Amino acid sequence: MAEYAYIERFKKLGFGMFVHFGLYSLIGRGEWNLFADKVEPAKYRAHSEKFLVKKTWARELAATAKAAGCRYVTLTTRHHDGFSLYDTRGLSPFDAPHSACGRDLIAEFVAACRQCGIVPLFYHTLLDWQHPDYRDNFPAYIDYLVGSIETLCKNYGKIGGFWFDGMWDKPDENWQEDRLYGTIRQYQPEAMIINNTGLDALGQTGHREIDSVTFERGKPFRVDAGDKPIAGEVCEGITDHWGYAQNDICHKSVRELLSLLLSCRVNGCNLLLNTGLKGDGSLDELEKGIFLALGKWISANRQFIYTAVPSRLQAENAVVLEDADCYYAVIKDVPMQLDSNVSRAKNAAQVTLKTDKKILSAKWLDNGKAIKVENNSFTVCPFEYGTSLALRVAKIVLSSK
Repeated sequence: MAEYAYIERFKKLGFGMFVHFGLYSLIGRGEWNLFADKVEPAKYRAHSEKFLVKKTWARELAATAKAAGCRYVTLTTRHHDGFSLYDTRGLSPFDAPHSACGRDLIAEFVAACRQCGIVPLFYHTLLDWQHPDYRDNFPAYIDYLVGSIETLCKNYGKIGGFWFDGMWDKPDENWQEDRLYGTIRQYQPEAMIINNTGLDALGQTGHREIDSVTFERGKPFRVDAGDKPIAGEVCEGITDHWGYAQNDICHKSVRELLSLLLSCRVNGCNLLLNTGLKGDGSLDELEKGIFLALGKWISANRQFIYTAVPSRLQAENAVVLEDADCYYAVIKDVPMQLDSNVSRAKNAAQVTLKTDKKILSAKWLDNGKAIKVENNSFTVCPFEYGTSLALRVAKIVLSSK
C-alpha cells in the first residue's frame, strides 16, 4: 500500500523526543499552571513580556535529540494556554513574535531539526483556556483552529506530522474533524495525523484519517491494522509533569526508560519521551543527561531498535524482535560481573529459543563477541567491569529449515 508508506516510515523512527515549551516554562510549575493554579488570565498573558529565548535554543535541542538517538521531535507549537510559538499571521497577537522574544520559534525549530537530520512534528492543542470563542462560539473557534493549522501547514516546508490533544475536553462538541484533517491532507499529504485519546482511551483509533494511536503514560499493545496500517506511540515523561517544573525531582531511571523503550518496540510502537524546556529554551541538565544515556545504549547496540519489528519467535528469559533474516534476543537486568564484595551479580540466566530451526550464529551487539550456543540455548554473560548497560542484546541467525 504505497499510499501509506509514510506511516511505515514513521514506525521505523522508533524513538522520539516530546518537548513542552511555552510561557509556563518561565514559571516552572508545569504546563497546566494557568488552570491548576487559577492564575488570572491577564496576569498570565503578561508573562509574554518576559519571554526571552536564547538564540541557540533550537540548535541545542536538535543536537541533544540526535545524540540521544531520537529520530523525531514533537514540539508544542501551541498548548492549552493559547500561546503560540509560531507566527500566527494575524490570527492572534498572543504568539512568540509579539512577545519579548520577537521571533518565530517554530521556524527556528524546523531549521535546526533539518540541519541535524531530525524529523519535526507539531503538537497543537485543540482546546483553549483563554480564547473567548472556545467558550461562547464553538463554530467560530473551529474556524480559528483550522486557520492555525493551515498556517503551520503552509509556512514551514514538509513536516512529519501533527499531534493533537484536547478533544477529550469537549467530547460532545462537533470538532469538524473532516475539515481539520482535510486541511492537513491538502497541504501536507504525508504528514502523520495523531490525536491523543488521553489517559482513559489507550490504543483507540477514532477518525479514519488517524495514522497512529496513542498510549499516554500507558502500556503499549499491538495494534490491529485492518484495511489501513496504523502506528502506535507511547508518550511518557521523565518526571510527573510535561512542562518544566523546577520542584519535580521524581525522575525515572535510565534502566526503567530502556525497559519502556523495549516494551514499545516489542509491540510495534514508538516511544515519545518528554522533556520540558526552561523559560529561556534550555534543557534541564538532568533530563538532558538521561536522554544522552539512552543514546549511549542505542549506539552501543548498533541502533537495532529502529528497523527491528515484533517477532512471533518466543524465548525463555528474553524478548525477541526480528529484522530481515536476523533475530534479536533482549535480556533485561543483566548485572555487572566482579568480585562478590563489589557486585551482586545474579546467577547467569539461560536463554532458549523456542523454534525448530537451528541457531547458526550468535553474538553480543554491545561488543561483537561470539556467543557459545548449545541446543539453541546460551548463557547470558554479565557485563564486564567498566560496562553496565542493563539490557543486553544478542543478534542471532537461524537456519532456513
